[in-house]
Amino acid sequence: MLDLLDEAFKGPSWHGPTLLGSLRGVTATRAAWRPAKGRHNIWEIVVHTAYWKYAVRRRLTGEKRGRFALKGSNWFARPSAGRTWEDDVKVLVEQHAQLREAVRRLPRRRLRAIVAHGRDTAAYTIRGIAAHDLYHAGQIQLLKRLMPKR
Repeated sequence: MLDLLDEAFKGPSWHGPTLLGSLRGVTATRAAWRPAKGRHNIWEIVVHTAYWKYAVRRRLTGEKRGRFALKGSNWFARPSAGRTWEDDVKVLVEQHAQLREAVRRLPRRRLRAIVAHGRDTAAYTIRGIAAHDLYHAGQIQLLKRLMPKR
């Protein structure tokens, strides 16, 4: 499970860019670009993926709903006053490390335990967050291609 999380987040992988790899070379200006009004930008996707790493960690550990590193939940409008691109990428990296540690500590027998929605096992949830990283890595790659040339 740790390998799966890491391959989706930072690699190495054979399938193409990982979530972190998709951010290589992205500046704050490029991260804030939107393909159209009302559509998410790369920056918002980064904070969204960080939030869901936090939510999955809580599910796996049984932690009560606490406070994410940033005010809000799920989707966060970016750019935002007082936050830099680098700050928010750091939150993503930190949330991945915390999720990874929770998975590392998870006893093998708990992989079959129900952790959400009355049906989702820990293993299913871990596979899902890895797939979530890859889904959004693909979105980021597409947004980078859609951006006007500098």
